[in-house]
Amino acid sequence: MPTARRSRGWSCLTLLLASVACGLLAGAALIAMTLPNAVAALGPADPSLEPLPRGALAAYLMLRRNAVDQPAGDTGELIDFEVSSGESASAVVQRMHSLRIINEPLLLQAYLRYLGVDRTIQAGHYNLSGAMTLRDLANSLQHASMPPIVLTVPEGWRLEQIAEMLLAAQAPFTPEQFVQATRLGSYSPTLLAELPDPTKLEGFLFPDTYHLTRDSQPAELVTTMLETFDERVDPELRDAFAQQGLTLYQAVTLASIVEREAIVPDERPLIASVFLNRLAQGIKLDADPTVQYALGRQPDGAWWKPTLTLEDLQIDSPHNTYLYAGLPPSPIANPGLESLRAIASPETSPYLYFRAACDGSGRHTFAETFEQHLQNACP
Repeated sequence: MPTARRSRGWSCLTLLLASVACGLLAGAALIAMTLPNAVAALGPADPSLEPLPRGALAAYLMLRRNAVDQPAGDTGELIDFEVSSGESASAVVQRMHSLRIINEPLLLQAYLRYLGVDRTIQAGHYNLSGAMTLRDLANSLQHASMPPIVLTVPEGWRLEQIAEMLLAAQAPFTPEQFVQATRLGSYSPTLLAELPDPTKLEGFLFPDTYHLTRDSQPAELVTTMLETFDERVDPELRDAFAQQGLTLYQAVTLASIVEREAIVPDERPLIASVFLNRLAQGIKLDADPTVQYALGRQPDGAWWKPTLTLEDLQIDSPHNTYLYAGLPPSPIANPGLESLRAIASPETSPYLYFRAACDGSGRHTFAETFEQHLQNACP
């Protein structure tokens, strides 16, 4: 009896070994038959794959090889697809499926695993679409792009403030490189022909939202800002400046002062009328922002001193409109479109003076005479 039991045990082991051997032989035959064609059709398999998984993946993908080169999903629009650091390939594929970038997640997973690129998907941003093939998607997922750098330039900022913003936005160039780029004087011949000094672009760096890449150059940003100015300040607006008796440069200079004076947007045309009235009568503009510009950076790091003293008003600068009549020699900031429109189409008013209202609203009180102006002072 013990001998018989040993015989049956040996027989079972023999069958098991025979089954394994048959499986290995079948797997080897599968690999031998499939891999050469798979390599030609799909590319080289990941050398780290064990023979059996390699053969199984190759066989499956060869059965579906036409699908590898067909549009992978339903949506034809480009989607900004972000892969997070440490996110698994299966999680990435499932999210692509939920966005209809792919219809067959298993097929993409198999293809990524076959190539071995499921382990090398980069974290970052991708522009993906269901119109792409699985082959395209697998390749794209190896080349992430960094998220765009969004730079929003507020109205009324001076050149140095814009430059400092670049540092906070982690732009691919320094504030000093940006400032230097504004002094090249080799941009937009049409626009620069209207500037007394083409190497001084204060006032023409149009406030807007700009998108940078990690490869952007400072001259590209300057060019885009000037092109935006040219686009927004259209011929109709320039003709309106001329009807006010102003050149483009003079209009931008005055608009930069209005931009810094106006807190409540609807007062811009009225403030513009005050300055135009003073210019027409040869009265000094007496504009605080021009003094703030001349004073420059303050000890606390601010570029615009909030409260001016009598001593400040005596600073000897051509930009100080308390000392020098007419417009300052250049814009003091970069005005937005509404301030430029206020110069092109000011209100008609008799006012020559304005000062901050006493209610903290940001509005102003306006006066025709200096006596009325004094009466408007806060108690």
